[in-house]
Amino acid sequence: MTEPTAAAPAPLFGASDIRRLADEIGIRPTKTLGQNFVIDGNTIRRIVSVASIGSEETVLEVGPGLGSLTLGLLDAAKAVVAVEIDPVLAAKLPETVRTWRPGAGGSFHLVQADAMKVTSLPVQPTALVANLPYNVAVPVVLHLLQHFPSLQHGLVMVQDEVADRLAAGPGSKTYGVPSVKAAWYSSMRKAGVIGMNVFWPAPKIHSGLVAFTRREAPVTTATREQVFAVIDAAFAQRRKTLRAALAGWAGGAAEAERCLVAAGVDPTARGEVIDINAFARIAEARGATA
Repeated sequence: MTEPTAAAPAPLFGASDIRRLADEIGIRPTKTLGQNFVIDGNTIRRIVSVASIGSEETVLEVGPGLGSLTLGLLDAAKAVVAVEIDPVLAAKLPETVRTWRPGAGGSFHLVQADAMKVTSLPVQPTALVANLPYNVAVPVVLHLLQHFPSLQHGLVMVQDEVADRLAAGPGSKTYGVPSVKAAWYSSMRKAGVIGMNVFWPAPKIHSGLVAFTRREAPVTTATREQVFAVIDAAFAQRRKTLRAALAGWAGGAAEAERCLVAAGVDPTARGEVIDINAFARIAEARGATA
């Protein structure tokens, strides 16, 4: 008795498919929008696998472009919500989904908009998976984590050095504003590096994968805005001690020192060595007397 043959995996785009689709709609990738299209099916499979998407999940994809990653996500998830800023690319996507994934049209939702301005979606996403333009990656991730608390986990592909910044912990040379603000919402870790030749056009630098898992924000009476203001002040002059760097924020070096001592933070330390919880305590100490 012969064993049943396993179903072949659904087709994904190759380089020729990407270039043909681009020609059909008369587009060329632009640096302005940070467009670098993935042309390698194995890379798509790797991203979807590392993202650990459940079959009942709704995935938010930002910047789907021509749909390379979209197809892989549709294979893994219950539904995909794609947010695309380029009207020409957005107009082509539904047709591409119908052609390459017949029957998946009901699982695909398209929003033609700037991801930085989106505050509502047709369905609530549980995961974020995206190949993000290098120039807006950090603000997009922070914006989406803020406005969509339903996002429980995700995987983003960004410029490799941006990936290092997002995933950095206190004491690291790459630890800074992106690291601390991302930590308000989630735990982040570097999940891999992607080479340049899997993109069209090929970027001049490697890309990094960053995986995140939502967690509760620090317990504090300070607001997120108040905590983020401390973070911005601390890293605006990152080589200065916190006593000096926070003087403007606190209304003087003496008041900055009082807040730091009340928060249990060494006034002579620098912002690059303390974590999100310490920043929250500093903000709370200031708020108690503000």
